[in-house]
Amino acid sequence: MKLFLLFFTLMCVTDTEAESKHGDIKVIACSDTDKEYMLETDQEEMYYADFVKQQMVKMLPPFGESIDPPEGEYGRAVTNTGICKTNLEVGKTEYKDLEEPKDVPQNSIYPRDDVNVGTQNTLICHSVRFFPPPVRVRWTKNGEDVTDKSSLSQYYPNEDHTFNQFSHLTFTPMEGDVYTCTVEHKSLETPDTKTWEVHVELPSVGPAVFCVVGLAVGLLGVATGTFFLVKGNQCN
Repeated sequence: MKLFLLFFTLMCVTDTEAESKHGDIKVIACSDTDKEYMLETDQEEMYYADFVKQQMVKMLPPFGESIDPPEGEYGRAVTNTGICKTNLEVGKTEYKDLEEPKDVPQNSIYPRDDVNVGTQNTLICHSVRFFPPPVRVRWTKNGEDVTDKSSLSQYYPNEDHTFNQFSHLTFTPMEGDVYTCTVEHKSLETPDTKTWEVHVELPSVGPAVFCVVGLAVGLLGVATGTFFLVKGNQCN
């Protein structure tokens, strides 16, 4: 087994005017090269451990009664991921002959906001329902690698024990630009590349042209009718 995952799912009931249930998922995960510690409430990421900066990172904006990570939470993250690494080594020995389960990511690329040329926007590369985590994402603009300008989110668990993950690229769309995101994952024999192009829709001139032509034909008909009417009166 190359990946060992531990899940703790808690359900709590808050005493409000209308009883409501909130689902909490704490993810402690590790592999040979990665580890993750994250708390999710009602499918919203609350905080996660940044093992590079050695601190907890709060994800929700500072509004209302947003929850801060408990005191000592980063220490618990280090301890639990350390236990995960130990269990991983045991699992790799005990289950070395078992085939690792794999689910292929379903990938898509799309802009966050409506596209306006010259206005800064964000491209999103979304990978859903894959296992095991994580995915790797590479970006290009007009064939040039721009991965260093992108960001990659934490991976998020689904109820079926697969995962989702996002990569973001800030960009300023210009007519004709072509962007790609290439997703790499253990389940893919070859990387999966999605392409997105900047298109600007010009306003249609068809209706205006037809109106002008129709008006010209109508005026021509009126002029012709007037001519024959005058000639007819002269003959009489």
